[in-house]
Amino acid sequence: MTGRAHPIPGILPSRTRRQALSRMGGLVLALGTRELAHGAAIVAVRVWPAADYTRVTIESDNALSTRHFLADNPNRLVIDVDGLDLSPQLRDLVGQVRADDPFIAGVRVGQNQPRVVRMVIDLKQATKPQLFTLTPVAAYRHRLVFDLYPTQERDPLLALIQDKEQAEQKAAQAVRDALGEFIGQVDRPMAAASAAGPNAGVPAAVAAAKPALADRAASQPGPTREAADASDATGKVANRVSRLVIVALDPGHGGEDPGAIGPSGLREKDVVLSVALQLRDRLNALPGMRAMLTRDADFFVPLQDRVRKARRVQADLFVSIHADAFFTPEARGASVFALSQGGATSAAARWMANRENLADAVGGINVKSKDTSVMHAMLDMSTTAQIKDSLRLGDEVLGQIGRVGRLHKASVEQAGFAVLKAPDIPSILVETAFISNPEEEAKLRDVRYQSQLVEALSTGI
Repeated sequence: MTGRAHPIPGILPSRTRRQALSRMGGLVLALGTRELAHGAAIVAVRVWPAADYTRVTIESDNALSTRHFLADNPNRLVIDVDGLDLSPQLRDLVGQVRADDPFIAGVRVGQNQPRVVRMVIDLKQATKPQLFTLTPVAAYRHRLVFDLYPTQERDPLLALIQDKEQAEQKAAQAVRDALGEFIGQVDRPMAAASAAGPNAGVPAAVAAAKPALADRAASQPGPTREAADASDATGKVANRVSRLVIVALDPGHGGEDPGAIGPSGLREKDVVLSVALQLRDRLNALPGMRAMLTRDADFFVPLQDRVRKARRVQADLFVSIHADAFFTPEARGASVFALSQGGATSAAARWMANRENLADAVGGINVKSKDTSVMHAMLDMSTTAQIKDSLRLGDEVLGQIGRVGRLHKASVEQAGFAVLKAPDIPSILVETAFISNPEEEAKLRDVRYQSQLVEALSTGI
């Protein structure tokens, strides 16, 4: 039989094979060594130290696989990362550890085996580490996260009371020091009068009053000037306070979650923390009041934990502080939100709640460590009474904010913000301004506007 040979199925003719191999070679050259090794490239490493816990994040272009174990004498966490070569980005992790980090003393990084990097985190105390991975979200790619928690969680209510006692002792000492200086000033002319004789003109009543004044100052220290001013401002209401009133202040976002970012780069998490710290000091100067922050530094707190922190200190009020962002830069004005058991009061309120509720995904939580059944049960316990009281609180705060800046809406709006779902604490969320608006971003950066905003929030509360 004559004729052209038929190709065997699955085998390409020689010329076609050469062309295919040539194309593959070009692809190999284009990919480079990193992709051929099927390894991950490190995008960034970050360390977020805080009193509550320290977080270490390794961001990469592909998901990382790890093994870890704890060792003692001394305490350290050992982590082996597979499919990775030592890189300058990983070495940068060593220099990111701060001296005041409460958990990490230092970090050592080395190539333990081919394609295996070993990280040794030297610990200052025994910890309960949580290691987990996060899939890409927002501007982030794959993240490998190590959360280092203390073995014994501190009691926030006890810490709040101790902080109050220390502040009172410091204020009392300041009063005693001021009185001592005053008495010293009186002593000098009296000593001169004694040397000059009995006709020096110093009133004898002053000398007689000195011991009584000193004894009274020691036994009954007076208020600080700030406390006196606050007492005058609050009038009779302050005098009726018979117990410590605790206000939970919740600066939104933090750590891995920057929140909204303004046109010039101002980050929401930084602005709201600055406002919250000033507001804490303002409220702490009021008689019978104490403020607790859900975060007092740049670290991330999951939404559920923000609510839990407020409940653990038995807070009377919960105020979450944010800075709006919207699709267009024209949006402007401050807003106050309360919880809604039904639908949102506007499409904008619904959009805002959905955006804020994404904080856990951006900030990064270890889902396996959360009891989701308990979380959902707690967040569904919100009562009509809580919402009613929240609306009353919101009206007061909104009215005061309206005196220092423009309002986005003239009334308190409602939507399903997860952070407002403490069932027994009146809770509001304050959007201080639209950080996406260039003019309002500039205001949020201005220390004078921040001071006015703090005054308005304090008066409303």
